[in-house]
Amino acid sequence: MRSLHSVTFSLLCAITLAAQTATKPSLRLEVDGTDAARNFFHAKVTMPVAPGVLTLAYPEWIPGNHRPSGPVMNMTGLRIEGGGKTIRWQRDLKNMYEIHVQVPAGVNEITASFDEITNSGVAGGSGASASENVLDVNWNQVVLYPASASSDDVQVKPSIHLPDGWKFGTALTVANQNGGLTEFEPVSLTTLVDSPLIAGSHFRQVELTTPGESPRHVMDLVGESEASINMSANDVAAYKRLVAETGALFGARHYLHYDFLVTFSDEVGGRGLEHHQSSDNAPGEKALSDPSTHLLNAGLLPHEFTHSWNGKYRRPAGLATRNYQEPMTGDLLWVYEGLTEYLGNVLTARTALWTPKQYQESLAETAAALDYRAGRSWRSLEDTAVSVQMLRLAPGGWQNWRRGLDYYPEGELVWLQVDTRIRQLTNNQKSLDDFCRAFHGGQSGPPAVVPYTFDDIVRGLNAVAPDDWAGLLHQLVDAVQPHAPLGGIEQGGWRLVYNDTPNDFVKAVEGVAKMANFTYSLGFYVSAESGTLGDVIVGSPAFKAGLGPGMKMIAVNGRKYSSSKVNAALIDARNSKQPIQLLVENAHRFRTVSIDYYDGPRHPHLERVSAEPDLLGDIIKPRSGIATRVSR
Repeated sequence: MRSLHSVTFSLLCAITLAAQTATKPSLRLEVDGTDAARNFFHAKVTMPVAPGVLTLAYPEWIPGNHRPSGPVMNMTGLRIEGGGKTIRWQRDLKNMYEIHVQVPAGVNEITASFDEITNSGVAGGSGASASENVLDVNWNQVVLYPASASSDDVQVKPSIHLPDGWKFGTALTVANQNGGLTEFEPVSLTTLVDSPLIAGSHFRQVELTTPGESPRHVMDLVGESEASINMSANDVAAYKRLVAETGALFGARHYLHYDFLVTFSDEVGGRGLEHHQSSDNAPGEKALSDPSTHLLNAGLLPHEFTHSWNGKYRRPAGLATRNYQEPMTGDLLWVYEGLTEYLGNVLTARTALWTPKQYQESLAETAAALDYRAGRSWRSLEDTAVSVQMLRLAPGGWQNWRRGLDYYPEGELVWLQVDTRIRQLTNNQKSLDDFCRAFHGGQSGPPAVVPYTFDDIVRGLNAVAPDDWAGLLHQLVDAVQPHAPLGGIEQGGWRLVYNDTPNDFVKAVEGVAKMANFTYSLGFYVSAESGTLGDVIVGSPAFKAGLGPGMKMIAVNGRKYSSSKVNAALIDARNSKQPIQLLVENAHRFRTVSIDYYDGPRHPHLERVSAEPDLLGDIIKPRSGIATRVSR
């Protein structure tokens, strides 16, 4: 039985809600970013209110994160004022993202002021939001709004105060600018959260479309130095081709203009987040100057740009929520993210950001890594999507057994199989491009959301090439599959092989991450510097010998550890047929383990099957007619 107090409180809430929703909520948001170097944003939210109980919400479920990732723990110093007085607030006892306020009689406007600590827990990535030279504002960090309101109905007039001399990039429209203070045109809360802002003391804007061409596409670059934002003519040409290639692929644009927001910093980074009219990308300070970092991040912008069509415009129904407090369901993330991963990598090759060989090496590494994922024996691909809320924050140790966000890379293999199947069914006259043009194209115009279900996907595929698409997708996605889906590679006229030659993509990862990957031989990867094991494949020779994540290799066959010593030991064991001896430290205890493995180094590659049509080669051919020959 409910208490009288709870019934009275609920009645007050209902009465207040009716009064407050008679008109659409309107907010004024003022952000002070001048303290960015200390990782503080100062926020002030002003809104009209009616006397009574008011519940304010801090955004919890952040689009593109697919989980309750709003960094509410970083909201500090909260103070609410109205009518010239401080108003007491109370956090909800169960929902940490809700703040209850009793608005006094006679008060028709309140201001909520707070500081946002931005050095950790930032939605969209693991890096901080600011440094001495750059900042990255995701507006969901610095706003409160009426908890029950639809984000489409909440109108916000935003402004930001930046350090002197800093320039910025954003998809928002400037209304007024006076020195470091910029006011933007009012937008819905949906549009605001969908329109991040980057700024810095080192700024460059690159035009990707010709003057007068609509819609306009630009790249806004900020970095820790002028050298970090020095983009080559080859890269500029490739991103211009990216605009053309997406036009050829989708046939429509669901935005009025588009800003690629790119932050080059090792302090502010670790993120890539999609939006309708922009994308927030942070590939690292050396992404333009270091060849390995450039290779590994070449697909970032194509991926996030593709999301404007697949993820923002067309969106799984379970991810199309009315505000940022409504829980999301991620069962179709193998479409939202997996199809985007496939198309993004294909576009990376079509624009010459990757050579055909680099695309093949990336695909080989993806296929091999998933084929060695021990957790495949118990967890389906769909469950990795449904479990995104817990898997995104899971530690690296035993990841192969737990599985991680595999809906990204395995989604790429799933959609490659779909693409090559369409090509087989139609004698290569139709492809997944036709599906994308019909499903994600339509009428060009301002941002919109068109939700879809699994059945919509199946109907769209059948409209291109009739087949048992539901059966195939259920088999690839819902069923527990002990091996990676290699059908697309094989139908594409290639096969996955292993040999002694290092994979170019793996070599780049090893160099940037300072690790060594022995997954496909001994069954682990390890820090190249410290010898600490990052992960061990369940069932591998290393696993059978008793090794596990966190253990540290001290010596290899009686000699001090180095990754080169491990490589030498692999070759020695293949020739001598003698086990590899490792001295291992585990929690300050030492022991020697013996690994019975004699097949030598194994690195993944794709090998052409000459008897089959090269559909994979056809897939990465440019569609826009713009030449892609560049020097590298």
